[in-house]
Amino acid sequence: MSAQQEVADGLSAPVVTLAFTGSRTETDEATSKLSVESQAALRQFSLERMTGYGVDYADAVELRGRVIEGHDWLPVASELAEVCLRRVKGAVGTTGRPTRVAYLRRASALLRMSQMMTLTDSTERRAIFARAAELYAQATESSGDRERVTIDTDCGPLAGWLVPAGDTAVGSAIVIGGVEGWAMDFDSLGEALAARGIDALLLDGPGQGETRLTHEHYLTTKWRDAYERAVDHLDERSPGRPIGFIGNSMGGSVAMAVAAHDTRIRACVDNGGIHAPWLVPPSMGTFFSKMVATCGTGDPDRAVDVWKTVNPLADGPNAGYPLLVVQGGQDPMISMDLAQILLQGAPTDDKQMVVFSDGNHCVYNHKHDRDALIADWMTARLCGLPSPEFTN
Repeated sequence: MSAQQEVADGLSAPVVTLAFTGSRTETDEATSKLSVESQAALRQFSLERMTGYGVDYADAVELRGRVIEGHDWLPVASELAEVCLRRVKGAVGTTGRPTRVAYLRRASALLRMSQMMTLTDSTERRAIFARAAELYAQATESSGDRERVTIDTDCGPLAGWLVPAGDTAVGSAIVIGGVEGWAMDFDSLGEALAARGIDALLLDGPGQGETRLTHEHYLTTKWRDAYERAVDHLDERSPGRPIGFIGNSMGGSVAMAVAAHDTRIRACVDNGGIHAPWLVPPSMGTFFSKMVATCGTGDPDRAVDVWKTVNPLADGPNAGYPLLVVQGGQDPMISMDLAQILLQGAPTDDKQMVVFSDGNHCVYNHKHDRDALIADWMTARLCGLPSPEFTN
């Protein structure tokens, strides 16, 4: 984006034009000329998915438009983040606070999106993600509506962000992402929970986000101990308060596996998980590579052995926990058949599934409806109430 100020002949009023590349028609002919990485990025990160991760709609359109024009994904997203930061510098004083918060969060989301196509934990990737987290922290300092959290475990720190409900809190919940899309990317869900009286811990679990890229804490066979410490953190912060667990994508599988074994988990939501993570085949290419990277290894067999310990259908001392499965009817990764296997095999009779008929993976294309549905259900179940009725 560039800004140009013009003064028309005979007029004293300035006219400022904000210039954008804008949307471009994404035809097969146009995309076929792009690099393999650019084609993959456009295919994997739709407008709905990008906005689902916190990228502003206008930024998502501009990013895709410039990539269609032939520019590379990472530098374009990084440049758009710098545009946002120029707006931050110009927003001073108390009256500028809302602008600073908004553009810091936009810049953070763009930087997080910029590193999505990087498959290795390079020095550059770690630096990009650390900067994204720092910008998010700066926004938090100005907004005062959440706080940074670090939880010590035997395998290294867990990083996260707590969105508090304030004095009206009636429960707490952990929210995690999957092999991509991590804590900061699901802050809309945290805000929906907090608005309903649920303290939301947006957590980077083992192998995710800052926990991995800053603290080098990967998914190992000891992952359950780390999540137990996260539950400890909420329990110690508010003793006796009911706790829920929400997992998105592969995080849904993790959430169910934790819920079945920790009696402090009073309700669980799976949004886009799979019944057997270790069955994801190497033929899934990039996604399988990211699953391997989550484990901090280059050995696929070793990574599969770790993922075999994440069994959402396994019985445990907390079997019978309330479960909500949220499913996209047009999910290209988790089919309705796979969702039914997970639903029917879950070790509880207190379960139901809500399907968005045109929903994509994790239902990013109905983000606000999805967040409200999950937050309403979690609030009801943590308060000991029946599941709310869902209407079309």
